[in-house]
Amino acid sequence: MEYKKLWTPSPDCSEHSGMKDYMDHVNEKYGKSFTAYDELFRWSVNNIADFWGSFWHFSGMKYSKDFNTVVDDPKKMPGAKWFEGARLNFAENLLSRRDEKTAIIFRGESEVERRISYAELYDQTHRVAEGLRKLGVRKGDCVAGFIPNMPEAIIAMLAASSIGAIWSSSSPDFGIKGVLDRFSQIEPKVVFAADGYYYKGKIFDSQEKLKGILDQLPSVENVVLINYTATTNTALVPNSMTWEELARPVEGEMTFEQLPFDHPLYIMYSSGTTGLPKSIVHSAGGTLIQHLKELMLHSNLQEDDMIFYFTTCGWMMWNWFISSLAVGATIVCFDGNPFHPGPDALLHMAKELDVTIFGTSAKYIASLENAGVDPKNICAFPSLKAILSTGSPLTDESFEYVYKKWKEDVQLSSIAGGTDIISCFMLGNPMIPVYMGEIQCRGLGMDVDSFDDFGKSITGKQGELVCKSAFPSMPIYFWNDPEGKKYHDAYFDVYDGIWRHGDYILLSEHGGVTMYGRSDATLNPGGVRIGTAEIYNVVENMEEIEDSVVIGQTKKGDERILLFVKLNKGYTLDDELKIKISKLIRSSCSPRHVPAIIMETHGIPYTLNGKKVEIAVKKAFMGEEIKNKDALANPEVLDFYGEIRGLDT
Repeated sequence: MEYKKLWTPSPDCSEHSGMKDYMDHVNEKYGKSFTAYDELFRWSVNNIADFWGSFWHFSGMKYSKDFNTVVDDPKKMPGAKWFEGARLNFAENLLSRRDEKTAIIFRGESEVERRISYAELYDQTHRVAEGLRKLGVRKGDCVAGFIPNMPEAIIAMLAASSIGAIWSSSSPDFGIKGVLDRFSQIEPKVVFAADGYYYKGKIFDSQEKLKGILDQLPSVENVVLINYTATTNTALVPNSMTWEELARPVEGEMTFEQLPFDHPLYIMYSSGTTGLPKSIVHSAGGTLIQHLKELMLHSNLQEDDMIFYFTTCGWMMWNWFISSLAVGATIVCFDGNPFHPGPDALLHMAKELDVTIFGTSAKYIASLENAGVDPKNICAFPSLKAILSTGSPLTDESFEYVYKKWKEDVQLSSIAGGTDIISCFMLGNPMIPVYMGEIQCRGLGMDVDSFDDFGKSITGKQGELVCKSAFPSMPIYFWNDPEGKKYHDAYFDVYDGIWRHGDYILLSEHGGVTMYGRSDATLNPGGVRIGTAEIYNVVENMEEIEDSVVIGQTKKGDERILLFVKLNKGYTLDDELKIKISKLIRSSCSPRHVPAIIMETHGIPYTLNGKKVEIAVKKAFMGEEIKNKDALANPEVLDFYGEIRGLDT
């Protein structure tokens, strides 16, 4: 295979990077003489305890008690114990800087800009933390956010984590059912919510939707309303107070509960093909050390940087991006439509603010190109050193677009991991080249490999993404999964003791990674993982529909959802019914769940024991071999999906 090199780091970029500093640290501490990344990577995965233990001290993490052991057994998955004996607080690490330097710049569609210094961030978090304590929030309680990407979301999360409470958030564009499918599982004690949000120049009220959520969420004792769109009405929302009523002035220093490394911090949501979204619990220590490694070393983030990531509070990239505060950098938060009032809106913002690291999705980059935007006509972006892209594989066309139309001397870091690990398996590196279509490297300490159908390592061919050793940001458990069965079945049901992620990848001879999308039935439009069950729960309750099946199709660098419906007698799949289905999915779940195509089918494959088989539908649709037809009760129905192969509509 021929690899086209698009960018090579200058000697100055490579030598003055966090990655080079850490390599020098390892060379001095362990008597090594590493000069190349692949040497450092091999050492990190062959010496798991030494790597993570050395980075613990290199990173400058704040802790009140050092660890006794790094890890009890790096080959124990799940269940490895990390940094036993250590005591720390996640929020304290993100609030370690308390001066007048700008911590957060907020931009929204309302064109209002807010700047918050590190000193102000500390003070606001202190106020909210004390307010939460007065409401009875304690260590281990769940606090939820139904909130746009705004400073109050960050402050509320930090306040909750300073107490040892667990934070979980959902974007306000999710429907009532979509939110309840998540929050009803974790039973939050307090909910933070904005009164509304802006999108495409319009104001959307969140309070009626919030009331509908609270009607079916009896665990919530208090709601904190944030006046974002000037429509706050505490009389409408039961048990509510304003942000100002909660965040009263306080005296003294803030209390940061000192907690074990594996104390729960975040609950994230990912879906399989049946049932409610899985509630994945991530630890404070594992999240922090993994994010610091990825930000400081792989992203070369430094305290004088200004980092932006286009995300919502419902995507794990929000959690990842917010950890930049622990480095002392300035973060830029944006809420709204990235193409409002025009497709170049975020580029103008990056120019005005002198952004040095610009984070977005593969879909956004492709959309810029499709809209005919030429970033070079806006600005030369002299300070921009890295563009980060995730959510779905970045196409060759998008790689070329960035270097031809945006900036030639920039590190284009395609990164990939997921909600499941709240971090990355593969990502960028300021010391090595960028090749077209490739993620630059596997992350330090991440024992990532590609397996063939027989569980053997392969290079230069497409295989299953696996991780052969434990890592700190693995989920500590799933919520309401006391026996660990859901956790085991999600990642370890194929290879015993080896993490199988559900993606197809190719490892190149020089260490790069090419992504080929999902290998399981989970949908991934715009980088947001969606379980098919979320759509079935809506569609199959409609009187017109007897049954349905959904699959994902890669299209123009993103994944679109295809919905096939089997109708009850007497109904026709006309435009009116298609619109009805789309509207119902949008209101019950979210805009991301809405299918790009809805088609009628007369048969849906099931196993002999009655399980719907989306994988078989997708394989037939893609013209791939189906190896398990004997396990199907009605294999003949697959002929229809093979006949419409490709569906280039």
